Amino acid sequence: MTIADKKPTWNPDRLDVLALARAGGELGASDPIGRYARLSDAGVPGGAEHGVIWRAQAELRGEGARAVPWLHLQANAVLSLTCQRCLQAVETPLEVDRWFRFVADEATAEAEDEDSEEDVLALEPRPSLRELVEDELLMALPLVPMHEECPAPLPLPAQEAAVEPAEDKPSPFAALAKLKR
Repeated sequence: MTIADKKPTWNPDRLDVLALARAGGELGASDPIGRYARLSDAGVPGGAEHGVIWRAQAELRGEGARAVPWLHLQANAVLSLTCQRCLQAVETPLEVDRWFRFVADEATAEAEDEDSEEDVLALEPRPSLRELVEDELLMALPLVPMHEECPAPLPLPAQEAAVEPAEDKPSPFAALAKLKR
């Protein structure tokens, strides 16, 4: 086997997106959720352990010196969150399917991102795919996680349970009506 026959290995924690795009390369992994600290912290402690499955495919768009690297990122995970109705754990699927265009540096990315419909990221410093996956999954979290239908009936608040029906009590306006006569 010659050096030309050897496939390059890509480091997802410090990815050379331009080289990956030139090679038409693809990366993917199935990581334990614990590898993503911020994502783990967003879930219910002791919730079901699910993994994060991701895939990234790079390509060059354009011709010659004008070719621009793009990255297609797909990721999914299931996170145990707290249902905001019943306060029980709810398994919440998260899914990401995004394209990113890469430019030379942070200043260019910041300038172009405001005027661009697509997401623009910098080639340098080299991005971490796992951090990008985690960022995107965090943005996919629902604002208010809830079961479609809560597993147990919801308890009535103490204040509502103590209120008696209005028909059993005399109206306070009845006494006013007697005074008016």
